[in-house]
Amino acid sequence: MMNLTRREMLKRASTGFGSLALASLLAEEGLAGTLQPHVPPKAKRVIFLFMKGGPSQVDTFDYKPLLQRDDNKDLPFEKPRVQFAPTGELLASPWKFKQYGECGMHVSELFPNVAECVDDICFINSAHGTNPAHGGACLKLHTGSDTFVRPSMGSWVSYGLGTENNNLPAFLTICPTLAHGGTKNWGSAFLPAEHSGTPLGVASQSSETARVKYIQNQKLSREEQRVQLDLTQMLNRGLQTSTGPDAELEARIRSFELAFRMQTEMPEALALENESEATHHLYGIDEEKTADFGRQCLMARRFAERGVRFVQVTHSNTEVQWDQHGNLRKGHEQNAKEVDKPIAGLLKDLKQRGLLDDTLVMWSGEFGRTPTCQGKGHDGRDHNPEGFTVWMAGGGVKPGIKYGATDDYGYYATENKAHIHDIHATLLYLLGMEHKRLTYRHAGRDFRLTDVAGHVLHDIIA
Repeated sequence: MMNLTRREMLKRASTGFGSLALASLLAEEGLAGTLQPHVPPKAKRVIFLFMKGGPSQVDTFDYKPLLQRDDNKDLPFEKPRVQFAPTGELLASPWKFKQYGECGMHVSELFPNVAECVDDICFINSAHGTNPAHGGACLKLHTGSDTFVRPSMGSWVSYGLGTENNNLPAFLTICPTLAHGGTKNWGSAFLPAEHSGTPLGVASQSSETARVKYIQNQKLSREEQRVQLDLTQMLNRGLQTSTGPDAELEARIRSFELAFRMQTEMPEALALENESEATHHLYGIDEEKTADFGRQCLMARRFAERGVRFVQVTHSNTEVQWDQHGNLRKGHEQNAKEVDKPIAGLLKDLKQRGLLDDTLVMWSGEFGRTPTCQGKGHDGRDHNPEGFTVWMAGGGVKPGIKYGATDDYGYYATENKAHIHDIHATLLYLLGMEHKRLTYRHAGRDFRLTDVAGHVLHDIIA
């Protein structure tokens, strides 16, 4: 390669930089356009509402009359062989349940606003996992594996479907928790790096600060940034030509381009002040208890309507979470008040905008809670991956139904059991992807989100 001065190199390459960037953009658009679904898709995007800590199914959406009747009695069957900690007698729910909607679904008084939306929700009362510890259970829910580092749900969706908006990431996670797996819960692992989740803020800080860092360059104009980036990309492409295919370098090249383009759309997408007063009230942003999670849910809607494929919203109150080994009454009541109105607002807003039809909303914790008591004062529940509730709305699921069941006390999934792998397989199917065909070759074998298991829950698909 001949030696060039900096001035000569810029002069010769200046006319080629723009075409290089254009070629990159066209390649990305072409890739997105050639990703054909395996089956006709019901949904285009996902909003995942993650309740960190593990909400109690028997205190929220899985009504158990016998549990109410047999408070303080012994569980009439064996507890799991592997438990997180010892528990005692049965503990009746402190909250009353009522039937709502035309479907007559039982919902506890913890969720009066979500209860108004039951005719749009599919309750999966028979979800179950494999790990009774937060770290392993979080990884299982997010990545399908509790023992190895694997790509997250959002990463697989991004890899399988590409992007609908070249100016925004395909996978965003809003206020994610840094505990119990942390970045591994939204990482791309061995998938190309551009499929990793882009975090906005963290769970330990207010959602008011949930922003992309350095989204605006205070020193250089966009024109100057473009020249600077074109030079960087030319050097990267030159290196790639000399060294051969390099997936990491290719991902970096694409990430630089995405970061530049995000400046045009991300600030506007985060401008919640552009929403009406009525919308702020719908999400509870005008109330102290609901403002933080309300902002997250409104951001999720704004990103969904702008073509982001997978948006995760995390509720992780650092003082309480949903992990009530004790103080169940106080903790669950506080958490439910923080999320109930925003979640209902999100569902209603998506529906009135016509977005719920092709947006799949999924609600879940990493596991549920035991129907048996723990802690002092008969006021706590332990971790329970044996049976808990996941619900979905929109995106092609049957509305106003209950699928599967736990036993009479809510401990084990017993009827139409839905393993985490089945939940993942169903989510991908609703997006038009067969989980057995969505694979990536790594370390000598084909990997997939559902590993070697998983069945689509066809009975819940409309």
